[in-house]
Amino acid sequence: MTDAVLTTREGDIVSWTLNRPEARNPISEPDVIEALENAVADVNGDPSVRVAIVTGAGSAFSSGGNVKHMRDRAGMFGGSPADLRQGYRHGIQRIPLALYHCEVPTIAAVNGPAIGAGCDLSLMCDMRIASTAAVFAESFVKVGLVPGDGGAWFLPQAVGMARASEMAFTGDAIDAAKALEWGLVSQVTEPEELLGAARALAERVAVNPPQVLRMTKKLLREGRHQSLESLLELSAAMQSLAHHTADHHEAVGAMLDRRSPNFTGQ
Repeated sequence: MTDAVLTTREGDIVSWTLNRPEARNPISEPDVIEALENAVADVNGDPSVRVAIVTGAGSAFSSGGNVKHMRDRAGMFGGSPADLRQGYRHGIQRIPLALYHCEVPTIAAVNGPAIGAGCDLSLMCDMRIASTAAVFAESFVKVGLVPGDGGAWFLPQAVGMARASEMAFTGDAIDAAKALEWGLVSQVTEPEELLGAARALAERVAVNPPQVLRMTKKLLREGRHQSLESLLELSAAMQSLAHHTADHHEAVGAMLDRRSPNFTGQ
């Protein structure tokens, strides 16, 4: 068996590649879940990493759940309703929790079809770039299921409730151009340019102070559910820490000196 997820690193940018191209990169398998969970834990424990890119090997980004296993009621899709509930909670639902708590900014480089849970995987990332070969489908109704991995939470935040409802109620796919129009992705590239574009975006993020990047991501996450008053309190606390970092003083000095800053994460 090959590694379920390939991890590569260039400088301060990490890439995670789903590595089951022959099966179109399903993410419901235990080894994939564990690999993604471990990859996030490694990044969270390594302050030198500044950005992570998620993509798929082969022609697909991710087909989501393994439909053959659904048919055969195998793996996490087997057993009683109680077993299935636990299978989701202790299986595929570990992925959205892991990526939501990933401390560094994440970019989905969607190289091909992102279907069902695969579509949701792209939505779990902070930013999304698609190739012209990408299609997105919140297609759970097509197999008689509901979004079981958090898609009903992620999708409306990306495209709004009306468009999320259209995607979830019809299960129909949208192409990369429509995804760009709807705000599901921020860029569309030719297939051969996708990873370069994702890398370029990652580099634009990674030039900034790493501690501040992680704190900014935390504030954006907390802003989804906290009151304004609570978020302002958290922002003030984090800002007091940011003011005392060496990178803040370097940034101000570089701006006044009209030179490029050199951030060390201190």
